[in-house]
Amino acid sequence: MSFENVRNFSIIAHIDHGKSTLADRILEVTGALTEREMSSQVLDSMDLERERGITIKAATVRLTYKSLNGQDFLFNLIDTPGHVDFSYEVSRSLQACEGALLLVDATQGVQAQTIANAYLALEQDLTIIPVINKIDLPASDPERVINQIEDTIGIDSSECLLVSAKNGTGVPELLENIVERIPAPDVKHDVPFESLIIDSWFDSYQGAIPLFRVFNGVVRKGDEIEFFSNKNKYKVETLSVYTPQPRIVNELGPGEVGTLTAAIREISHARVGDTITLSKSPCSSPIPGFEEPKSMVFSGLYPADNGDYEELRTALEKLRLNDSAFSYEPESSVALGFGFRCGFLGLLHMDVIRERLEREYDLTLIITAPNVIYRVVRTDGSIEHIDSPSRLINMAGIDRIEEPFILGTIIVPSEFVGATLKLAQEKRGLQRSLQYIDTATVQIIYELPFSEILYDFFDKLKSLTKGFASFDYEHLSYKESDVSRLDILLNGQLIDPFSTIIHKEKAYYYGRAIVAKMKALIPKQMFEIVIQASLGSRIIARETIRALRKDVIAKCYGGDITRKRKLLEKQKEGKKRMRNIGTVEVPQEAFMAVLNLDKE
Repeated sequence: MSFENVRNFSIIAHIDHGKSTLADRILEVTGALTEREMSSQVLDSMDLERERGITIKAATVRLTYKSLNGQDFLFNLIDTPGHVDFSYEVSRSLQACEGALLLVDATQGVQAQTIANAYLALEQDLTIIPVINKIDLPASDPERVINQIEDTIGIDSSECLLVSAKNGTGVPELLENIVERIPAPDVKHDVPFESLIIDSWFDSYQGAIPLFRVFNGVVRKGDEIEFFSNKNKYKVETLSVYTPQPRIVNELGPGEVGTLTAAIREISHARVGDTITLSKSPCSSPIPGFEEPKSMVFSGLYPADNGDYEELRTALEKLRLNDSAFSYEPESSVALGFGFRCGFLGLLHMDVIRERLEREYDLTLIITAPNVIYRVVRTDGSIEHIDSPSRLINMAGIDRIEEPFILGTIIVPSEFVGATLKLAQEKRGLQRSLQYIDTATVQIIYELPFSEILYDFFDKLKSLTKGFASFDYEHLSYKESDVSRLDILLNGQLIDPFSTIIHKEKAYYYGRAIVAKMKALIPKQMFEIVIQASLGSRIIARETIRALRKDVIAKCYGGDITRKRKLLEKQKEGKKRMRNIGTVEVPQEAFMAVLNLDKE
């Protein structure tokens, strides 16, 4: 088929606006799957994706479509993750397209993620077709949503399409609009083969498998390919396309999307965003936009049973094969034993990794409080990047500490504006703008420290707005901040998993709360336990758990008082000696409660 009849497009939407359901209807209408083969969320293959209603891994499907004028067209639907944690993967998937369907719920209207994904598509200079979904619901208001799209995003919605992905209304008209409005691939003739890696995964038998879009040239079975970023060369063993079942093909040409196998042993050799070319006639420059994956959130993962340490190591190695953005390294803790310091793209990425470890490998894990990367600038000009409080040891010679900030977009009903502004202020936010999308909906943009949204910001936002608010963010830059390391001591011994880096204006309140929580949860022992919170060398909070006291004078039924004093003094000496050599056992439930404590 001529590349002029190829259409590459993606569907972008806020969570729960019907992206996967629309993809199912497109597959059904084009005849890619029979009614017997159909199931809900065909392109979401992971159990977690189906349960949560989100897309975690990119997918693609090749469809054939006969238009009303009788022409045959080849559609490549490139499904994308929707969460901000995977914004780099989304940008690479969109770069592989010429157009995008901007899907908006007719009942909820424009949401924060809608705006973020629409801007990503506009940056790639894609043709955007606005689509209003769920028009079959009684609460739908398409006219209001059309006005929101025009006012907020600035897209002409005069030719906005109205569909119901659930029952298929408007889907045939949508397919005709894809043919008419989305351009064919722009192909340059007589240029070397070049293609963009959209995604990659690891197969135990075939090695790393890159999913790629061909921009120019042709790749065939037996060709020797080269990855532009690392110069590794491999011989192509098989080429496949997904319809959505994998189908072997002999070659892939301009505008086509498919996978290849070439005995690639390392997933890091096939990185998302990299350029694949032919080693005998390589392209002169890579496709722009490639970045190394950067972990933004770090946390400790420890097995609840120390005997499961090797099982956890094996599980992490296997997960790392399929996710090059995930990183880990061994670490140890006095309280928790041996574990791993892990790096994630964000909170959702962290939650997905934890749940996969527990489900797929039958592990029970303790996960420490997440931390962002702080930048420490010392007086001699050197710069350190700190991803764990335990690495901020030497406070001397520090000129300043900088923390990462994000630009957050909040879409909220106007009645909840006051509560939203108060929450953002409590999180040390700086308001950038506030504008009304329509009479009932407000868009608020705030600069916020990344560390402040890690714990409970989204949950509190949803609670304060009765679930109507939506939140999306993008990373800004590092800014100087008055932060310091806060430690928890038990009888003068540092408990490193409880250490955290915190803004000084919140340190006292957090320190008081954590020592009070620990006093309530740590059981009494035979010796006195002193719980302290220290900010640097200064103790800012203290609680004492009194020792269990045995009545040593119970057998004294009279006699000289000096006998009783002698027994009490002997007991006092024993308690003192026991405290010096004894260790405080912190129960796991106390540990988990402290780690989940709000930084308020």
